[in-house]
Amino acid sequence: MKQFAYVDDGATGRVVSPEEAAHANGAAKLVWIHLDQKDDATEAFLADKLKLNHIVVSALTALETRPRCEAMGEGALINLRGLSLQDEPEADELVSIRMWIGRGCIVSVARYTMRPLPTLCDAFKAGKVKDPGDFVAMLADLITADLDPDVAELGDQLDECELMLDASRTFRLRREIAGTRAKAIEYRRFVAPQRQALERLSALDCDWLEEDDRLHLGESADRFARMAEELESIRERAALMHEQITDLRAEVIDTRALLISIVALIFLPLTFLTGLLGMNVNGIPFAHEPWAFWGVVGVCVLMAVGIAAWFRYAHWLR
Repeated sequence: MKQFAYVDDGATGRVVSPEEAAHANGAAKLVWIHLDQKDDATEAFLADKLKLNHIVVSALTALETRPRCEAMGEGALINLRGLSLQDEPEADELVSIRMWIGRGCIVSVARYTMRPLPTLCDAFKAGKVKDPGDFVAMLADLITADLDPDVAELGDQLDECELMLDASRTFRLRREIAGTRAKAIEYRRFVAPQRQALERLSALDCDWLEEDDRLHLGESADRFARMAEELESIRERAALMHEQITDLRAEVIDTRALLISIVALIFLPLTFLTGLLGMNVNGIPFAHEPWAFWGVVGVCVLMAVGIAAWFRYAHWLR
């Protein structure tokens, strides 16, 4: 779904070429032209066929965009973000659709196909989109309905990680939490300004936005506000869980280091004793007695038990 156009003459929308739609602009009840931002001819089409000013053309063909709404004469320049229809590695988590909307005319430009776009096309062909206000209100509603489950799933993933929080699973959990946090940060980067764009759009002074459209846009803005709050909560929870995992790992390391130190302390006097008695010099006490070896072993065992008992009494061992 790269480039297409619809013309509504009063009954239902019919598919035409972008050139035919540009020719019908002004005569038809409603025209929607969707262009591919990657196409080199898009910029010339916007300037020459649709006679849009250079500011609008630059905004519609810009490589980097963020959600926005700017009134321009009798129309408005609107950028929105939604989930991508295809997984493309070079695309952001949320892909953009740039629109110039005026009375009876909608021009949209996208680099990647947004997931709600086919549903919007079906609604247009079925005659459910009567004017630009219906179009933008329906698009905002579809984007929120599509994105809301993804945001809720991020929260569910963190809930599962919290239940599995254990020192033995820290490596896998750290990767999952880091991935969830990164996705939440990427979503929030566009969700927060999208709320502001929709609020600004709902308050826009234009005759192609009806009261019902403004109510739907306000509802979508409210849902985006809720999603932004949820994403901020996810980000903070993920940071807190990362700290907890770091504390768990530090506790495990401290416990193991303490155990190693205790073992070394137990064997330190034993090593000294065996080293002292193992010197190859005359005068070692009981060197020729048959019970001398087992006597030394017994002394070492008693020393080890005594040192271990003292560590236990001092609460070094638990």
